[in-house]
Amino acid sequence: MIEDAYASGGAAAGGVPVWCRDEAGPFQTVPHPGASWRPEGGPARQPHESVRNGTAKVLTLFHPATGRVEVEGATSTTNAVLHARLKRGPTGVLAAHPVPEPVPPGESCRASWARWQEGLASPIALPQNPPRLRMLLVLDNLAGHKTPAFVLWLFAHGVMPLYAPLGGSWLNVAESIQRVLERRPLDGQHPATPGEVTGWFEAAARHWNADPTPFAWGGKRAARRARARGRRHAVGGSGAETRRPVRRRRKGYGQGRDK
Repeated sequence: MIEDAYASGGAAAGGVPVWCRDEAGPFQTVPHPGASWRPEGGPARQPHESVRNGTAKVLTLFHPATGRVEVEGATSTTNAVLHARLKRGPTGVLAAHPVPEPVPPGESCRASWARWQEGLASPIALPQNPPRLRMLLVLDNLAGHKTPAFVLWLFAHGVMPLYAPLGGSWLNVAESIQRVLERRPLDGQHPATPGEVTGWFEAAARHWNADPTPFAWGGKRAARRARARGRRHAVGGSGAETRRPVRRRRKGYGQGRDK
């Protein structure tokens, strides 16, 4: 379902944009390993004692189709703080898009919402008459993302949450952009305060947005993996596979051995 949303870019839901939300961290105020520019013969030296001045977390809102990322730092991610910031991102995105026309009398938008719950073992209870679907939001499968008040707020604003399953964090593309951004501000650096960490992340996001790279789901690597899977052969009734074709026994092979 989430793969379909990425691959179609929301086209299967009438051109609804797909965004991803994730939280990175916590990042400590300690020396971070990594390469850095130094004069020849003068390697970077880190203090033998580190003062822990707290931690910082980074909230990321990512649009894979365009590559645009929005980053916001936080020192606490309790539900009271997290929900306020989770709402802030979609609100800004929806405000930049035109408001859809009202639903004509006698028509219902429920089918466009239910389409993104097909096959779920525990689907979310949708409102009886939801508004027009305006955004697909991919989230981690965390308890704080499923509180009734937050989910109802998403529904009221036309946002359909798509929760990545347990053990399927790779389905949330926001984690991919976070790996890219994390290396840029922190490699080889020693932040002194959590504010420095969040400020460096926000600066890295601004530079990224100056020339963003769209993230296409699948691509050439996925096509190569699909071709490789097609060249494998099942071994008996097990789940094992082999790259060599299994030789079939010729008719009459092995007869008369026990005589």
